[in-house]
Amino acid sequence: MFKRLEAVVDRFREVEGLLSDPKVVSNQEKFRALTREHSELSAVVETYGKYKRVSDDLEGNRELLRDADPEVKEMARAEIPELESRKDALGQELKVLLLPSDPNDDKNIILEIRAGTGGEEAALFAGDLFRMYCRFADVKGWKVEVMSLSEADAGGVKEVIAMISGQRVYSRLKFESGTHRVQRVPATEAQGRIHTSACTVAVLPEADDVDVSIDPQDLRIDVYRASGAGGQHVNKTESAVRITHIPTGVVVACQDEKSQHKNKAKAMKVLQSRILDARIAAQNALTAADRKSQVGSGDRSERIRTYNFPQGRCTDHRIGLTLYRLEAIMQGDLDEILDALVTDFQAGELSSQDG
Repeated sequence: MFKRLEAVVDRFREVEGLLSDPKVVSNQEKFRALTREHSELSAVVETYGKYKRVSDDLEGNRELLRDADPEVKEMARAEIPELESRKDALGQELKVLLLPSDPNDDKNIILEIRAGTGGEEAALFAGDLFRMYCRFADVKGWKVEVMSLSEADAGGVKEVIAMISGQRVYSRLKFESGTHRVQRVPATEAQGRIHTSACTVAVLPEADDVDVSIDPQDLRIDVYRASGAGGQHVNKTESAVRITHIPTGVVVACQDEKSQHKNKAKAMKVLQSRILDARIAAQNALTAADRKSQVGSGDRSERIRTYNFPQGRCTDHRIGLTLYRLEAIMQGDLDEILDALVTDFQAGELSSQDG
């Protein structure tokens, strides 16, 4: 580990030098990449510096145990447990910082929410989930752009697809994929009985042409007239677009924009992201046997969380976390859950490495 840490320090110094090079500064793309790398490396370098200082202090105190002065020896002995504890904690923090980073962590995401079992109540809950993520994004200063929306007759949504863009969005929301279950009394329930319904959430890293190269000959593109709300525009022009990727069978449709060109661009963005996500899922499946963390599988069919409204309870089943502040969570206060998921994943990765 210490050889890797010294290599990180060497690279950090190299990057610092490059950032002051006028040739690099004039190349905005390279400058941004190096600035991002500098930021990532600085956390490791800073923690490693603390670790070395604590190690030096600990070694100094152990040497003082041989001092002739009893008071000096006693002071040194009293400080050693705290220094050992800090050294262990910093060592664990360094192990986490040295874990391989997910290459998609810096990416924006395509968020897909679909109503599942439960009819009207599932559609209402899908709308609630979307608002929850929108409020969380707003707090983080992220931008939400609806790419496709299918509303339910009684309120809520059958399906919504949105782009969320900002700083490290995927790193924060990547463990939200799966089945979200709700237990509550519907407004139309006269007997006060609790109903259970569910929605599926998919979080896909935004793909670009470098990540996914698609041969135009592998696509079947159909255009048709938009349906649903839209006033005079509806059913007069063939602006809606459906794209089928023939090799994988992935189908994406978009009709939200009045422009066929814009609908096609949005559909292609979703298509690329779904293909990239399928590749990530396939890769995760290959390494699943080695993973001891419960949160990294990304299995869409897995029931990951239950929102129980009568009890004000939210339970994440993967890590056994239960919080009794459901109202705040539905208002977008997700950090406690997300922090716990990240911590559990990191612990699983460390355990896999140790094993």
